[in-house]
Amino acid sequence: MRRLNRKRALSLVKELDAFPKVPESYVETSAFGGAVSLIVFASMAFLTILEFFVYQDTWMKYDKLRINIDITVAMDCQMVGADVLDRANTMVSLTELKYEPVNFELNPQQRLWQKTLLQSQSKLGEEQSLQHVLFRDEVKGILFHPILRSDSLSGPPDACRILGHFYVNKVEGNLHFTLGKAIHYSGGHVHFGSLFTNVQNFSHRIDHLSFGEVVPGRINPLDATEKVTLEREQQFQYFVTIVPTKLRTSELSIDTHQYSVTEQERVINHTSGSHGASGIFVKYKLNPLMVRVTEEHMPVGKFLVRLSGIIGGIFSTSDFLHRLVGLFVDIVCCRFNLGALRPRQVLS
Repeated sequence: MRRLNRKRALSLVKELDAFPKVPESYVETSAFGGAVSLIVFASMAFLTILEFFVYQDTWMKYDKLRINIDITVAMDCQMVGADVLDRANTMVSLTELKYEPVNFELNPQQRLWQKTLLQSQSKLGEEQSLQHVLFRDEVKGILFHPILRSDSLSGPPDACRILGHFYVNKVEGNLHFTLGKAIHYSGGHVHFGSLFTNVQNFSHRIDHLSFGEVVPGRINPLDATEKVTLEREQQFQYFVTIVPTKLRTSELSIDTHQYSVTEQERVINHTSGSHGASGIFVKYKLNPLMVRVTEEHMPVGKFLVRLSGIIGGIFSTSDFLHRLVGLFVDIVCCRFNLGALRPRQVLS
């Protein structure tokens, strides 16, 4: 009986075979088929050997630093250029950035957002734990998002919005926005803008500047920074110290960077001895230390212990208070001869 059941099971499995086998008696061999088989096997062997050599090969991978920028300069887009020069004299032409003609003035809604952002920055300076709330709540989608600028112009454009992200080497460098587009040559680069000094105005607003992956909810030190000047030869310098940061939460796992900044500005006047180049310069350097930000959750065992303590404490405390109140009532009734403790008379 067991053999019969086993044979039936095997026959059922054979019927479910999606790749039926052709009996050898029905197979006919030929010279053409043999030649094709040899070519196929030779190709397989050749490609396998090549893949083995590729597997043995190694290459060097260099980590890059991502820079996210959104800045508006009160100049025509044809007159302003941006590039990066690092400590290793490596020039990075920022072709990834977009140049958009815009109005320098913000509309009332955008101005309100800028004011709110500046107030949040001042609160962050007073209460550092607020940053933890921003990290946590934005991950859960509680915080509101910034109001993006509209492409529609209310008048003729008088400024240039430069936005996007790019990658640089992880060494000290200088991101600068100066007059004229950068012209590169073997010994360095130069900005072709000395003939248009009468049209320059480096009043600017930094809507966003961050390093690494964009972390939602984080307010950066230079966000919503606005500088307005009436001088044509003005130099703005931002000295930025970048701290690598690893953010690990239940929703996000990002390697990003925080930074601190020191500002300096001065008027360029060669006759008075104040030499230099006019423009906006962001000089950044990386800190060798790293910060880890992790979201921790209460363990289940600790939660059960605390819950048991709450429930047991409430029962014990309520019983103690009940006995204490009852004792207090008995004492008061005995002291003032109230009827609470007098024996009741039963009418016959």
